[in-house]
Amino acid sequence: MLCIKISIMGLSLSLWNSRMLSKRVVLFMFHFLVIANSLHSLQQPSSSCHDEESFALLQFKQSFVIDEFASVDEGAYPKVLSWKPAAAKGCCSWDGVECDEKTGHVIGLDLSSSCLSGSISSNNTLFRLVHLQRLNLADNNFNQSQIPPTIRNFRMLSYLNLSASSFSGQIPSEISQLSRLSSLDLSSNSDSTGERSLKLNQSNLKRLVQNLTSLEKLHLSSIVISAPIPNSMANLSFLTSLLLEYCELQGEFPVSILKLQSLKFLNVESNPDLKGFLPAFEQTSPLMSLRVSRTRFSGDLPFSIEKLDSLNELVASRCNFSGLLPSSLGNLRRLVYLDLSNNTLTGSIPASLATLTQLSHLSLDTNHFSGYIPSSLGNLTHLTTLSLASNQLTGPIPSSLGNLTQVTELDLSGNDFGGYIPSSIGNLNQLVRLSLSMNQLTGPIPSSVGNLSKLIELDLFSNNLHSSIPESLSNLTNLVTLYLDSNSLSGRVNFHMFLKLQNLLILYLSGNKLELLLEETRFMNATTTFPKFITLGLGSCNITEFPSFLRYQENLRWLDLAENGMHGQLPRWMWNVSKESLTVMNISHNFLSGFDHPPVVLSWSGLQLLDLSSNMIQGSLLIPSPSIEYYVISNNGLSGQVSPLICNLDSLKYLDLSNNKLSGMLPQCLGNFSDNLRVLHLGNNSFEGHLPQAYTSNLTMIDVSNNKLQGILPRSLVNCVMLEFLVISNNEFNDVFPLWLGTLPALRLLAMHHNGFHGVIRKPEKNLDHFLQLHILDLSFNNFSGNFPFEYIFSGNVIKGITSNEFTYMKTTSDIVYDPSYRGGYFSFTITSKGVERFYPKIREDFAAIDISSNRFEGTVPEFIGNLTGLRSLNMSHNILTGLIPSSLGKLKLLESVDLSQNKLSGEIPRQLTQISFLAKFNVSHNNLSGPIPRGTQFATFDSTSYEGNLGLCGDPLPKKCGNEAPHQLPPSTEEENGSDFGIELDWKFVLAGSVSGLLVGVVLADVLVTRKREYFLEIVGILIRLMKRKSKKRTRRN
Repeated sequence: MLCIKISIMGLSLSLWNSRMLSKRVVLFMFHFLVIANSLHSLQQPSSSCHDEESFALLQFKQSFVIDEFASVDEGAYPKVLSWKPAAAKGCCSWDGVECDEKTGHVIGLDLSSSCLSGSISSNNTLFRLVHLQRLNLADNNFNQSQIPPTIRNFRMLSYLNLSASSFSGQIPSEISQLSRLSSLDLSSNSDSTGERSLKLNQSNLKRLVQNLTSLEKLHLSSIVISAPIPNSMANLSFLTSLLLEYCELQGEFPVSILKLQSLKFLNVESNPDLKGFLPAFEQTSPLMSLRVSRTRFSGDLPFSIEKLDSLNELVASRCNFSGLLPSSLGNLRRLVYLDLSNNTLTGSIPASLATLTQLSHLSLDTNHFSGYIPSSLGNLTHLTTLSLASNQLTGPIPSSLGNLTQVTELDLSGNDFGGYIPSSIGNLNQLVRLSLSMNQLTGPIPSSVGNLSKLIELDLFSNNLHSSIPESLSNLTNLVTLYLDSNSLSGRVNFHMFLKLQNLLILYLSGNKLELLLEETRFMNATTTFPKFITLGLGSCNITEFPSFLRYQENLRWLDLAENGMHGQLPRWMWNVSKESLTVMNISHNFLSGFDHPPVVLSWSGLQLLDLSSNMIQGSLLIPSPSIEYYVISNNGLSGQVSPLICNLDSLKYLDLSNNKLSGMLPQCLGNFSDNLRVLHLGNNSFEGHLPQAYTSNLTMIDVSNNKLQGILPRSLVNCVMLEFLVISNNEFNDVFPLWLGTLPALRLLAMHHNGFHGVIRKPEKNLDHFLQLHILDLSFNNFSGNFPFEYIFSGNVIKGITSNEFTYMKTTSDIVYDPSYRGGYFSFTITSKGVERFYPKIREDFAAIDISSNRFEGTVPEFIGNLTGLRSLNMSHNILTGLIPSSLGKLKLLESVDLSQNKLSGEIPRQLTQISFLAKFNVSHNNLSGPIPRGTQFATFDSTSYEGNLGLCGDPLPKKCGNEAPHQLPPSTEEENGSDFGIELDWKFVLAGSVSGLLVGVVLADVLVTRKREYFLEIVGILIRLMKRKSKKRTRRN
């Protein structure tokens, strides 16, 4: 407190002096009061705000309702509830309101996570607060309002946050007028379905970047931009944080942005059309977080990445980065999170990563890394996640990984690790998820795994593990998922050990050599506490009777009991098990004989896959519920007709009734009762009558082979534009060749053998390419005649382009997504060569074959056939083909089997055929061929049966050797001379023997033939007479 003392020195002061003193004192006191008042105002803020601003805030409050679901933040609460009209003079003390201490104007408003719900328009009283410098409305629900253009009123604004508040529409260009903005966040606005609702066009983006030059933070994630990032963004020299995740960005990322000297956070994730690369870094950078995952960033990771020495987060997964992982990454000592998964990085994992002692997350999965895991990675004791899955890593799993005692997730699946699982894995007492699946691990499951008390998921699927399942696994009481399938585990396992794991939902034991003991479960009842299984895989577990404990399972979705030894009937109580939840049931490859009191329609209302194949089931066909998508009941003893109730299965995609004893007419609905139907397999039954007349366009496979079907092919098959496989063999169809099938763009296999197809295959009037994708054509054992039109059927065919091996196989279906262990069926096929049938259980994608044998095709084999470079099997036997074997066959380098036997081909075997290195079967027997048999690596492996019946052929392996002493070569016979009404080919060995050895041998052979068959004798006599006439003519000419 100021104190003032006034001293009057005597009473003799003059009046003038008194007056002067009084004026000075008054003036001094006035200045004192002004200064004191100013000091007081500095010490205490104004408790009042302007009336118009208080009113504007109250009006703003009234335009919304409070909705607890309008905000998602855990700390959300309605701040505006503290705003009371009675306290209008104190609005600066309201929750979320900030005032200028000098002027009393509202300069800040933070209503983030305030549970506000309602619309906001341009005339909202909020926009009267023209002195606002900071505005935060994040995490509310503004009901898909557009950002009002009156946002331009906030000229003083430096901070604006409208994120996650359900704004929609185009971001107004008026935001670019807020030139003082240093922080702008408009990210994560979406509608009620979660779809992005804000958009920013290219011109407004450019304007925003050009005008807001003071920006330090620009957050536009989840805004639909659909444009390139402007190069001018690299001019934002104050920028510290740039977040552009999931914006549909396009074009090249301006690499100069990465060199901004203030930039600390960069996120352009989830922009799959954004290209870019990491440049060479020439100087240190303050960058702390770099996230470019799920983009098209590519190239090598530069060695100079070590310059980013402030980096603690590098996320570049699902990009196109390639090359080696630079060892300089080990110099980023502040790195906490490193994710380079799903790229094409190669080489070994650098041991220098072990120096990143702060690292908590390391994910290098789904690359092409090879070699061993550096044992020094065991030094990364702060790791909580280590994922090296889906690479080509080899060697043993280092025991040093047992030092990672903080790790909660360890995934080494999908590599080529061998050896034993180290027992030190039991030290990882924080482990929640352990996946070592799809490796080559051997030995037993270490009992120390039972120490992992926090484990929720254990996946050891598809290894070579053996021995028994350790009893210690029953200690894993938190276990939810257990995959032990597809190993070599053996021994007896009491199923009771799994009943102790009350949290267990998913259990896979299939594909081992286990003997699962279920005796104890027989005596359990509904009061027994069971795990509530969702998925249960007990295939190949030597179970001999249907598991009784299943009757108490109410939540099953997936049940596999395939390849056990179960006998008897499916029990009656099974129809009530998990009626609402069961989605997939596979009980194939057992000895089940039938069903106990089956319902007319199976009761599982959500069943989508049912596989009952390869049992001994008899009786009529079961009808699943209409939800069924995959129904396989092949290889059983079903009989009777197919119920018309099958027409109600309108969701069906895959139907396999093959290899049963079903009979009667096919329901006419079978071709189109489901728009989703892709596979229709009815082969090897006794169906009769005609094929259905209507078909869905989604069918990819139809197999009705080995039935008694008749008539002509339905022309409506031309509507099956997705059809890849059509097999109608071994029926009684009577039709001409279906030229119209050539328009099907995807047809890869057409098998029509053993039917009554007939006539000449004529070229169509329009000269268009047909059968473009046809790999396999089998027309054998029909009555086709005339020339076979190779040039027409295969003119634009894919066979011409196959040059290399493709080790994938044609599948009847590949979209069963309920579980990866159920892989659908491969397409199988039987091919005949040299009279021997060869069954292909799987057909490679690059396999191509043509079989037109046992018809009445005539004419020559065209040189065009040499263009079909992908052909592997060719059978043209048992026809009436004439002329030469074309030398162009030698171009077919992939050819494995050729059968041209039982024709009337002449000339020599082309030497070019010796160039076919894969040729394993070759048959040209019973033709009119002559000359030496070519010598070559493959030809040395064929025996004499490949050449017999060609009197003019000589050389190994025939006994007849080539040379001047060889017998006179018989001229090629004509069709008239060799024709036989009896359809029997004459063996020229008899004729030759009679000619060379004289009359005695001829008479003896004739006697044998007359004894066996009179017709043979008459043919021989006729041929001998003709030969004698030719010889007499030649002698006459010589004379």
